[in-house]
Amino acid sequence: MSTFLIIITLVALAWFWLDSSRARELAVGICRQASEKYGVQLLDESVALKSLGIRWPNEGMRFRRVYSFDFSRDGVERLNGNLALVGISLEYLDFDFSIIDVNQPKQSKAGDVIPINKNYKE
Repeated sequence: MSTFLIIITLVALAWFWLDSSRARELAVGICRQASEKYGVQLLDESVALKSLGIRWPNEGMRFRRVYSFDFSRDGVERLNGNLALVGISLEYLDFDFSIIDVNQPKQSKAGDVIPINKNYKE
């Protein structure tokens, strides 16, 4: 009986490790996409697990993982953001929107092509 419990425990630990790895990769991808969308730089290209809990949505028991990450508007300052996943579903993404103007388009970078129309008049 004790061998069976050891095997079940090892399988459960392996499943939890794989599930945590998948959730972390998903969180990095979400942060990367959001950083590009809002024109900020995701620093260190990583997220860090801040807390772990359990939620009971309609689908059944799911782990709720909250990750923190750092981003910068100009590459100098270091600002914090948070992201929460319930299972593999995004619960919230929190940049400090008080300092990011989400209505202003991204600044063009060197190498971007901006078409010029000679007939354009304001």
